Amino acid sequence: MKTTLIASAIAVVMLFGCKQRETYTASSNEPAKSSPQLQSNLTPEQLGELGARIKKEPSRAHELLSAHGLDDQSFEKEIRKITQDPVASKRYAAAYKRAS
Repeated sequence: MKTTLIASAIAVVMLFGCKQRETYTASSNEPAKSSPQLQSNLTPEQLGELGARIKKEPSRAHELLSAHGLDDQSFEKEIRKITQDPVASKRYAAAYKRAS
């Protein structure tokens, strides 16, 4: 079970990459202020199902994430939170497996 969760988390990270992207303003070389961080109140089960759907349809990843109020970075952040809690990790892994 733990191996499945780790493999799922690695797949998500590989899917979205770990690159930090910065946008620059037209008038200077300083990074532009980013928009407010997106918030999500999804359960580990909902995130597991979403992760499985993204794996099935990677070309729709951004569409699926924005439908849940997430972007690449916020989804990755939520997954990292889940991996720190053994109970939430098991719930995520079970939902991911069911949805796969």
